[in-house]
Amino acid sequence: MRSETPSPREGSQRVQRYPLWLATLALLYAAFSGNSLASEVKDVRLWRAPDHTRVVLDLSEAVEYSFLELKNPRRLVVDIPNTRFESALNDLPIDNTPINRVRFGIRKGSDLRLVFDLSAEVRPKGFALAPSEQTGHRLVIDLFDVGADGAIEKRPVIKSIDQLSDKRDIIIAIDAGHGGEDPGATGPSRVKEKAVVLAIARKLEARLKRTPGFKPFLIRKGDYYVSLSGRRALARKSQADLFVSIHADAFTKPQAHGASVFALSTRGATSTTAKYLADRENAADLVGGVRLSDKDDVLAGVLTDLSMTATLDNSINLGGLVLKEIGAIARLHKKQVEQAGFVVLKSPDIPSILVETGFISNPSEEQRLASASYQDKMARSIERGIVRWFSSHPPAGTLLASKRSNGNQSYTIARGDTLSGIAQQFNVSVSAIKDRNGLKSNTIKVGQKLVIPGG
Repeated sequence: MRSETPSPREGSQRVQRYPLWLATLALLYAAFSGNSLASEVKDVRLWRAPDHTRVVLDLSEAVEYSFLELKNPRRLVVDIPNTRFESALNDLPIDNTPINRVRFGIRKGSDLRLVFDLSAEVRPKGFALAPSEQTGHRLVIDLFDVGADGAIEKRPVIKSIDQLSDKRDIIIAIDAGHGGEDPGATGPSRVKEKAVVLAIARKLEARLKRTPGFKPFLIRKGDYYVSLSGRRALARKSQADLFVSIHADAFTKPQAHGASVFALSTRGATSTTAKYLADRENAADLVGGVRLSDKDDVLAGVLTDLSMTATLDNSINLGGLVLKEIGAIARLHKKQVEQAGFVVLKSPDIPSILVETGFISNPSEEQRLASASYQDKMARSIERGIVRWFSSHPPAGTLLASKRSNGNQSYTIARGDTLSGIAQQFNVSVSAIKDRNGLKSNTIKVGQKLVIPGG
Protein backbone atom coordinates (compact mmCIF):
# COMPACT_ATOMS: atom_id res chain seq x y z
CA MET A 1 0.00 0.00 0.00
CA ARG A 2 1.38 3.40 -1.02
CA SER A 3 2.01 5.80 1.79
CA GLU A 4 0.18 9.21 1.65
CA THR A 5 3.12 10.80 3.38
CA PRO A 6 5.38 12.50 0.84
CA SER A 7 8.85 11.19 0.50
CA PRO A 8 11.72 13.34 1.64
CA ARG A 9 12.59 14.01 -2.02
CA GLU A 10 9.05 15.04 -2.94
CA GLY A 11 8.82 17.22 0.14
CA SER A 12 12.13 18.91 -0.53
CA GLN A 13 11.17 19.59 -4.12
CA ARG A 14 7.93 21.25 -3.05
CA VAL A 15 9.70 23.33 -0.45
CA GLN A 16 12.27 24.52 -2.98
CA ARG A 17 9.68 25.41 -5.66
CA TYR A 18 7.47 27.48 -3.35
CA PRO A 19 10.15 29.84 -1.95
CA LEU A 20 11.60 30.36 -5.46
CA TRP A 21 8.19 31.43 -6.82
CA LEU A 22 7.56 33.64 -3.84
CA ALA A 23 10.99 35.25 -4.07
CA THR A 24 10.52 36.01 -7.77
CA LEU A 25 7.11 37.55 -7.14
CA ALA A 26 8.51 39.62 -4.29
CA LEU A 27 11.30 40.95 -6.50
CA LEU A 28 8.86 41.87 -9.27
CA TYR A 29 6.52 43.54 -6.81
CA ALA A 30 9.37 45.49 -5.22
CA ALA A 31 10.57 46.69 -8.59
CA PHE A 32 7.08 47.67 -9.69
CA SER A 33 6.33 49.38 -6.40
CA GLY A 34 9.58 51.31 -6.48
CA ASN A 35 8.79 52.74 -9.91
CA SER A 36 5.19 53.56 -9.07
CA LEU A 37 6.06 55.33 -5.84
CA ALA A 38 8.86 57.46 -7.30
CA SER A 39 7.66 60.90 -8.35
CA GLU A 40 9.13 62.76 -11.30
CA VAL A 41 9.52 66.52 -11.73
CA LYS A 42 8.25 67.08 -15.26
CA ASP A 43 8.81 70.83 -15.47
CA VAL A 44 9.86 73.84 -13.41
CA ARG A 45 8.22 77.22 -14.01
CA LEU A 46 8.96 80.61 -12.46
CA TRP A 47 7.16 83.97 -12.28
CA ARG A 48 8.04 87.26 -10.67
CA ALA A 49 5.30 89.21 -8.86
CA PRO A 50 5.68 92.64 -7.24
CA ASP A 51 6.25 91.22 -3.74
CA HIS A 52 7.36 87.63 -4.30
CA THR A 53 8.82 85.09 -6.69
CA ARG A 54 6.80 81.96 -7.43
CA VAL A 55 8.34 78.64 -8.46
CA VAL A 56 6.03 75.82 -9.58
CA LEU A 57 7.15 72.20 -9.91
CA ASP A 58 4.95 70.06 -12.17
CA LEU A 59 4.95 66.53 -10.73
CA SER A 60 3.81 63.08 -11.77
CA GLU A 61 2.68 62.24 -8.23
CA ALA A 62 1.89 63.96 -4.95
CA VAL A 63 5.01 64.53 -2.81
CA GLU A 64 6.16 65.51 0.63
CA TYR A 65 8.77 68.26 1.03
CA SER A 66 10.77 70.21 3.58
CA PHE A 67 12.61 73.56 3.66
CA LEU A 68 16.02 74.37 5.09
CA GLU A 69 17.22 77.99 5.18
CA LEU A 70 20.99 78.60 5.27
CA LYS A 71 23.12 81.73 5.57
CA ASN A 72 26.63 82.80 4.54
CA PRO A 73 25.88 82.49 1.70
CA ARG A 74 22.06 82.70 1.61
CA ARG A 75 20.43 79.53 0.34
CA LEU A 76 17.06 77.86 0.46
CA VAL A 77 17.20 74.06 0.35
CA VAL A 78 14.11 72.10 -0.67
CA ASP A 79 14.19 68.34 -0.07
CA ILE A 80 11.65 66.13 -1.86
CA PRO A 81 11.90 62.43 -0.94
CA ASN A 82 11.76 59.67 -3.56
CA THR A 83 11.68 62.06 -6.52
CA ARG A 84 13.75 62.27 -9.67
CA PHE A 85 14.47 65.12 -12.07
CA GLU A 86 16.28 64.70 -15.37
CA SER A 87 15.88 68.11 -17.03
CA ALA A 88 18.04 71.23 -16.88
CA LEU A 89 17.41 74.48 -15.00
CA ASN A 90 19.32 76.83 -17.27
CA ASP A 91 16.36 78.62 -18.85
CA LEU A 92 14.51 79.85 -15.76
CA PRO A 93 13.78 83.62 -15.94
CA ILE A 94 15.58 84.55 -12.72
CA ASP A 95 16.39 88.14 -13.77
CA ASN A 96 14.96 90.72 -11.34
CA THR A 97 14.40 88.02 -8.72
CA PRO A 98 16.30 87.28 -5.49
CA ILE A 99 17.48 83.99 -7.06
CA ASN A 100 21.03 83.90 -8.39
CA ARG A 101 21.02 80.24 -9.38
CA VAL A 102 19.06 77.02 -8.94
CA ARG A 103 20.92 73.72 -8.45
CA PHE A 104 19.73 70.19 -7.86
CA GLY A 105 21.14 66.81 -6.92
CA ILE A 106 20.19 63.37 -5.59
CA ARG A 107 20.85 62.38 -1.96
CA LYS A 108 20.32 59.08 -0.17
CA GLY A 109 19.99 57.44 -3.56
CA SER A 110 16.46 58.60 -4.36
CA ASP A 111 15.74 61.98 -2.71
CA LEU A 112 15.77 65.17 -4.79
CA ARG A 113 17.43 68.26 -3.32
CA LEU A 114 16.86 71.69 -4.89
CA VAL A 115 19.13 74.55 -3.81
CA PHE A 116 18.21 78.19 -4.46
CA ASP A 117 21.24 80.48 -4.21
CA LEU A 118 19.82 83.83 -3.06
CA SER A 119 20.97 87.42 -3.34
CA ALA A 120 18.52 88.75 -0.73
CA GLU A 121 16.61 87.54 2.29
CA VAL A 122 13.25 85.93 1.52
CA ARG A 123 10.37 84.40 3.47
CA PRO A 124 9.59 81.01 1.89
CA LYS A 125 6.16 79.42 1.80
CA GLY A 126 5.16 76.20 0.06
CA PHE A 127 2.01 74.26 -0.64
CA ALA A 128 0.98 71.30 -2.77
CA LEU A 129 -1.87 71.42 -5.27
CA ALA A 130 -3.96 68.53 -6.52
CA PRO A 131 -4.49 68.03 -10.28
CA SER A 132 -6.91 70.31 -12.13
CA GLU A 133 -8.43 70.09 -15.59
CA GLN A 134 -5.33 71.64 -17.12
CA THR A 135 -2.47 70.53 -14.87
CA GLY A 136 -1.29 67.60 -12.77
CA HIS A 137 0.17 67.55 -9.27
CA ARG A 138 2.12 70.70 -8.40
CA LEU A 139 4.39 71.96 -5.65
CA VAL A 140 4.29 75.75 -5.32
CA ILE A 141 7.20 77.56 -3.66
CA ASP A 142 6.69 81.28 -2.95
CA LEU A 143 9.71 83.39 -1.99
CA PHE A 144 8.31 86.55 -0.41
CA ASP A 145 10.48 89.66 -0.37
CA VAL A 146 11.46 90.78 3.12
CA GLY A 147 10.96 94.44 3.95
CA ALA A 148 8.51 95.13 1.11
CA ASP A 149 6.47 98.25 1.74
CA GLY A 150 2.90 97.26 2.51
CA ALA A 151 1.63 100.75 3.28
CA ILE A 152 -1.75 101.78 1.97
CA GLU A 153 -1.62 103.89 -1.16
CA LYS A 154 -3.32 107.16 -0.36
CA ARG A 155 -5.82 108.73 -2.71
CA PRO A 156 -3.83 111.27 -4.67
CA VAL A 157 -4.23 114.99 -4.26
CA ILE A 158 -4.36 116.61 -7.69
CA LYS A 159 -3.72 120.16 -8.78
CA SER A 160 -5.35 121.80 -11.77
CA ILE A 161 -5.79 125.14 -13.46
CA ASP A 162 -9.07 125.38 -11.57
CA GLN A 163 -7.15 125.61 -8.28
CA LEU A 164 -9.04 122.56 -6.98
CA SER A 165 -6.02 121.40 -5.01
CA ASP A 166 -8.15 119.77 -2.32
CA LYS A 167 -9.97 117.48 -4.75
CA ARG A 168 -9.00 113.94 -5.59
CA ASP A 169 -9.12 111.68 -8.61
CA ILE A 170 -11.53 108.76 -8.99
CA ILE A 171 -9.61 105.52 -8.37
CA ILE A 172 -10.31 102.66 -10.81
CA ALA A 173 -8.90 99.21 -9.97
CA ILE A 174 -8.43 97.23 -13.20
CA ASP A 175 -8.12 93.49 -12.69
CA ALA A 176 -6.78 91.31 -15.52
CA GLY A 177 -8.01 87.83 -14.69
CA HIS A 178 -5.82 84.78 -14.11
CA GLY A 179 -2.03 85.09 -14.73
CA GLY A 180 1.15 83.17 -14.05
CA GLU A 181 0.62 79.43 -13.64
CA ASP A 182 -3.13 79.97 -14.17
CA PRO A 183 -3.60 80.65 -17.91
CA GLY A 184 -7.38 80.79 -17.72
CA ALA A 185 -9.18 79.53 -20.81
CA THR A 186 -7.27 78.61 -23.97
CA GLY A 187 -8.74 79.08 -27.45
CA PRO A 188 -8.69 76.63 -30.38
CA SER A 189 -5.56 78.36 -31.73
CA ARG A 190 -3.90 78.27 -28.27
CA VAL A 191 -4.54 81.94 -27.49
CA LYS A 192 -4.45 82.25 -23.69
CA GLU A 193 -7.03 84.22 -21.76
CA LYS A 194 -4.44 85.60 -19.32
CA ALA A 195 -2.54 87.32 -22.15
CA VAL A 196 -5.62 88.76 -23.88
CA VAL A 197 -7.16 90.25 -20.75
CA LEU A 198 -3.86 91.77 -19.59
CA ALA A 199 -3.51 93.51 -22.97
CA ILE A 200 -7.05 94.92 -22.70
CA ALA A 201 -6.45 95.97 -19.09
CA ARG A 202 -3.29 97.86 -20.05
CA LYS A 203 -5.11 99.67 -22.86
CA LEU A 204 -7.95 100.57 -20.49
CA GLU A 205 -5.44 101.90 -17.98
CA ALA A 206 -3.75 104.03 -20.64
CA ARG A 207 -7.08 105.52 -21.75
CA LEU A 208 -8.25 106.37 -18.24
CA LYS A 209 -4.90 107.98 -17.49
CA ARG A 210 -5.60 110.45 -20.30
CA THR A 211 -9.01 111.31 -18.86
CA PRO A 212 -8.83 114.16 -16.31
CA GLY A 213 -10.18 113.24 -12.91
CA PHE A 214 -9.37 109.51 -13.11
CA LYS A 215 -6.50 107.52 -11.65
CA PRO A 216 -6.46 103.89 -12.82
CA PHE A 217 -4.13 101.15 -11.59
CA LEU A 218 -3.60 97.52 -12.53
CA ILE A 219 -4.17 94.76 -9.97
CA ARG A 220 -1.54 92.70 -11.78
CA LYS A 221 0.98 94.36 -14.08
CA GLY A 222 2.56 91.25 -15.54
CA ASP A 223 2.29 87.51 -15.97
CA TYR A 224 1.89 86.38 -12.36
CA TYR A 225 -0.99 85.11 -10.25
CA VAL A 226 -2.90 87.03 -7.60
CA SER A 227 -5.49 85.20 -5.48
CA LEU A 228 -9.11 86.23 -5.87
CA SER A 229 -9.31 87.53 -2.32
CA GLY A 230 -5.93 89.24 -2.84
CA ARG A 231 -7.33 91.16 -5.81
CA ARG A 232 -10.14 92.54 -3.68
CA ALA A 233 -7.67 93.38 -0.92
CA LEU A 234 -5.47 95.39 -3.32
CA ALA A 235 -8.50 97.36 -4.50
CA ARG A 236 -9.50 98.12 -0.92
CA LYS A 237 -5.92 99.04 0.05
CA SER A 238 -5.91 101.65 -2.72
CA GLN A 239 -9.37 102.87 -1.69
CA ALA A 240 -10.75 102.23 -5.15
CA ASP A 241 -14.05 103.75 -6.27
CA LEU A 242 -14.60 100.94 -8.79
CA PHE A 243 -13.27 97.43 -9.32
CA VAL A 244 -13.50 96.11 -12.88
CA SER A 245 -12.32 92.55 -13.59
CA ILE A 246 -11.63 91.59 -17.21
CA HIS A 247 -11.99 88.02 -18.50
CA ALA A 248 -12.69 86.03 -21.66
CA ASP A 249 -15.35 83.34 -21.62
CA ALA A 250 -15.00 79.67 -22.48
CA PHE A 251 -17.73 77.11 -22.92
CA THR A 252 -18.02 73.45 -23.80
CA LYS A 253 -19.57 74.29 -27.19
CA PRO A 254 -17.52 76.43 -29.62
CA GLN A 255 -20.70 78.01 -30.98
CA ALA A 256 -21.19 80.05 -27.78
CA HIS A 257 -20.42 83.71 -28.47
CA GLY A 258 -20.86 87.26 -27.22
CA ALA A 259 -19.61 89.60 -24.50
CA SER A 260 -21.20 89.88 -21.06
CA VAL A 261 -21.09 92.05 -17.96
CA PHE A 262 -21.62 90.53 -14.52
CA ALA A 263 -22.33 91.93 -11.08
CA LEU A 264 -22.45 89.97 -7.84
CA SER A 265 -25.57 88.01 -6.96
CA THR A 266 -26.16 87.12 -3.33
CA ARG A 267 -28.75 84.55 -4.35
CA GLY A 268 -26.79 82.67 -6.98
CA ALA A 269 -26.50 82.76 -10.73
CA THR A 270 -29.25 84.15 -12.98
CA SER A 271 -28.71 81.65 -15.79
CA THR A 272 -27.11 78.28 -16.46
CA THR A 273 -24.24 79.90 -18.35
CA ALA A 274 -23.67 82.41 -15.55
CA LYS A 275 -23.46 79.61 -12.98
CA TYR A 276 -21.02 77.66 -15.15
CA LEU A 277 -18.77 80.68 -15.56
CA ALA A 278 -18.91 81.55 -11.86
CA ASP A 279 -17.93 78.01 -10.89
CA ARG A 280 -15.08 78.00 -13.42
CA GLU A 281 -13.64 81.35 -12.31
CA ASN A 282 -14.00 80.55 -8.60
CA ALA A 283 -12.11 77.28 -9.04
CA ALA A 284 -9.11 79.28 -10.28
CA ASP A 285 -8.41 80.37 -6.70
CA LEU A 286 -7.29 76.83 -5.91
CA VAL A 287 -4.21 77.63 -8.01
CA GLY A 288 -3.24 80.22 -5.42
CA GLY A 289 -3.62 77.76 -2.59
CA VAL A 290 -6.79 79.33 -1.20
CA ARG A 291 -9.54 76.97 -0.05
CA LEU A 292 -12.79 78.47 -1.24
CA SER A 293 -14.78 76.17 1.05
CA ASP A 294 -13.68 78.25 4.04
CA LYS A 295 -16.53 80.53 5.03
CA ASP A 296 -15.91 84.18 5.85
CA ASP A 297 -18.50 84.95 8.54
CA VAL A 298 -17.70 88.66 8.59
CA LEU A 299 -18.18 88.99 4.85
CA ALA A 300 -21.35 86.91 4.96
CA GLY A 301 -22.73 89.31 7.53
CA VAL A 302 -21.78 92.38 5.55
CA LEU A 303 -23.44 90.98 2.43
CA THR A 304 -26.77 91.13 4.25
CA ASP A 305 -26.29 94.74 5.21
CA LEU A 306 -28.04 97.57 3.40
CA SER A 307 -24.69 99.03 2.37
CA MET A 308 -24.13 95.93 0.26
CA THR A 309 -27.46 96.50 -1.45
CA ALA A 310 -26.39 100.02 -2.42
CA THR A 311 -23.06 98.71 -3.72
CA LEU A 312 -24.85 96.10 -5.81
CA ASP A 313 -27.25 98.68 -7.25
CA ASN A 314 -24.35 100.87 -8.34
CA SER A 315 -22.55 97.86 -9.80
CA ILE A 316 -25.57 96.83 -11.87
CA ASN A 317 -26.31 100.36 -13.12
CA LEU A 318 -22.68 101.09 -13.99
CA GLY A 319 -22.38 97.66 -15.60
CA GLY A 320 -25.40 98.48 -17.74
CA LEU A 321 -23.64 101.51 -19.23
CA VAL A 322 -20.50 99.46 -19.91
CA LEU A 323 -22.59 96.73 -21.54
CA LYS A 324 -24.32 99.27 -23.77
CA GLU A 325 -20.97 100.65 -24.95
CA ILE A 326 -19.61 97.16 -25.62
CA GLY A 327 -22.76 96.37 -27.61
CA ALA A 328 -21.75 99.05 -30.11
CA ILE A 329 -18.59 97.15 -31.10
CA ALA A 330 -19.30 93.50 -30.25
CA ARG A 331 -22.07 90.92 -30.14
CA LEU A 332 -23.60 90.52 -26.70
CA HIS A 333 -24.24 87.18 -25.03
CA LYS A 334 -27.02 88.73 -22.94
CA LYS A 335 -28.58 92.18 -23.29
CA GLN A 336 -28.74 92.82 -19.57
CA VAL A 337 -26.20 92.71 -16.75
CA GLU A 338 -26.10 89.19 -15.34
CA GLN A 339 -25.50 88.32 -11.72
CA ALA A 340 -23.47 85.41 -10.38
CA GLY A 341 -21.46 84.51 -7.29
CA PHE A 342 -18.00 85.47 -8.53
CA VAL A 343 -15.65 85.52 -5.54
CA VAL A 344 -13.63 88.37 -7.00
CA LEU A 345 -16.70 90.66 -6.91
CA LYS A 346 -17.42 90.20 -3.21
CA SER A 347 -16.28 93.61 -2.02
CA PRO A 348 -19.06 94.98 0.20
CA ASP A 349 -17.97 98.60 -0.12
CA ILE A 350 -16.65 98.89 -3.71
CA PRO A 351 -18.90 98.76 -6.80
CA SER A 352 -17.54 95.81 -8.76
CA ILE A 353 -18.20 94.42 -12.23
CA LEU A 354 -16.74 91.56 -14.24
CA VAL A 355 -16.50 92.01 -18.02
CA GLU A 356 -16.38 88.87 -20.16
CA THR A 357 -14.98 90.31 -23.38
CA GLY A 358 -16.04 87.38 -25.58
CA PHE A 359 -15.83 83.61 -25.90
CA ILE A 360 -12.21 82.64 -26.47
CA SER A 361 -13.49 79.11 -27.12
CA ASN A 362 -15.24 80.45 -30.25
CA PRO A 363 -12.72 80.45 -33.16
CA SER A 364 -13.87 83.74 -34.68
CA GLU A 365 -14.05 85.54 -31.34
CA GLU A 366 -10.67 84.13 -30.36
CA GLN A 367 -9.21 85.73 -33.49
CA ARG A 368 -10.78 89.10 -32.65
CA LEU A 369 -9.69 88.96 -29.01
CA ALA A 370 -6.09 88.36 -30.13
CA SER A 371 -6.20 91.48 -32.35
CA ALA A 372 -4.63 94.63 -30.91
CA SER A 373 -7.17 96.83 -32.70
CA TYR A 374 -10.10 94.89 -31.25
CA GLN A 375 -8.50 94.96 -27.79
CA ASP A 376 -8.31 98.74 -28.09
CA LYS A 377 -11.96 98.98 -29.14
CA MET A 378 -12.97 96.86 -26.16
CA ALA A 379 -10.88 99.01 -23.79
CA ARG A 380 -12.41 102.17 -25.26
CA SER A 381 -15.94 100.81 -24.78
CA ILE A 382 -15.29 99.88 -21.14
CA GLU A 383 -13.73 103.30 -20.53
CA ARG A 384 -16.71 105.12 -22.03
CA GLY A 385 -19.14 103.27 -19.82
CA ILE A 386 -17.06 104.03 -16.72
CA VAL A 387 -16.68 107.73 -17.57
CA ARG A 388 -20.38 108.07 -18.40
CA TRP A 389 -21.33 106.67 -15.00
CA PHE A 390 -18.96 108.78 -12.94
CA SER A 391 -19.76 111.90 -14.97
CA SER A 392 -23.34 111.53 -13.77
CA HIS A 393 -22.51 110.09 -10.32
CA PRO A 394 -19.15 111.55 -9.25
CA PRO A 395 -18.13 110.70 -5.67
CA ALA A 396 -18.14 113.64 -3.29
CA GLY A 397 -14.81 115.38 -2.91
CA THR A 398 -13.54 114.44 -6.36
CA LEU A 399 -12.33 116.73 -9.11
CA LEU A 400 -15.09 115.41 -11.35
CA ALA A 401 -17.76 116.39 -8.81
CA SER A 402 -16.39 119.94 -8.65
CA LYS A 403 -16.09 120.24 -12.41
CA ARG A 404 -19.62 118.93 -12.87
CA SER A 405 -21.00 121.60 -10.56
CA ASN A 406 -18.89 124.26 -12.31
CA GLY A 407 -19.65 122.96 -15.81
CA ASN A 408 -15.93 122.84 -16.53
CA GLN A 409 -14.87 119.29 -17.50
CA SER A 410 -12.14 118.66 -20.04
CA TYR A 411 -11.26 115.74 -22.29
CA THR A 412 -8.21 114.86 -24.42
CA ILE A 413 -9.01 113.19 -27.75
CA ALA A 414 -7.61 109.67 -28.09
CA ARG A 415 -7.30 107.47 -31.18
CA GLY A 416 -10.68 106.09 -32.23
CA ASP A 417 -12.73 108.83 -30.52
CA THR A 418 -15.63 110.51 -32.31
CA LEU A 419 -17.48 113.65 -31.33
CA SER A 420 -20.77 111.77 -31.04
CA GLY A 421 -19.13 109.14 -28.85
CA ILE A 422 -17.67 111.78 -26.52
CA ALA A 423 -21.05 113.53 -26.31
CA GLN A 424 -22.72 110.24 -25.35
CA GLN A 425 -19.97 109.48 -22.85
CA PHE A 426 -20.53 112.76 -20.99
CA ASN A 427 -24.32 112.86 -21.48
CA VAL A 428 -24.27 116.11 -23.45
CA SER A 429 -25.19 116.97 -27.03
CA VAL A 430 -22.77 117.23 -29.92
CA SER A 431 -23.92 120.79 -30.63
CA ALA A 432 -23.21 121.79 -27.01
CA ILE A 433 -19.62 120.54 -27.30
CA LYS A 434 -19.15 122.27 -30.66
CA ASP A 435 -20.54 125.57 -29.35
CA ARG A 436 -18.41 125.46 -26.19
CA ASN A 437 -15.22 124.78 -28.19
CA GLY A 438 -15.98 126.86 -31.29
CA LEU A 439 -15.92 123.85 -33.64
CA LYS A 440 -17.23 124.37 -37.18
CA SER A 441 -17.45 120.64 -37.99
CA ASN A 442 -17.40 117.24 -36.33
CA THR A 443 -13.73 116.73 -37.21
CA ILE A 444 -11.43 116.22 -34.20
CA LYS A 445 -7.74 115.30 -33.86
CA VAL A 446 -5.83 112.98 -31.53
CA GLY A 447 -4.37 115.01 -28.66
CA GLN A 448 -6.88 117.84 -29.05
CA LYS A 449 -8.39 119.04 -25.77
CA LEU A 450 -12.09 119.76 -25.47
CA VAL A 451 -14.00 121.55 -22.74
CA ILE A 452 -17.11 119.55 -21.88
CA PRO A 453 -20.10 121.69 -20.84
CA GLY A 454 -22.18 120.66 -17.84
CA GLY A 455 -24.68 117.91 -18.71
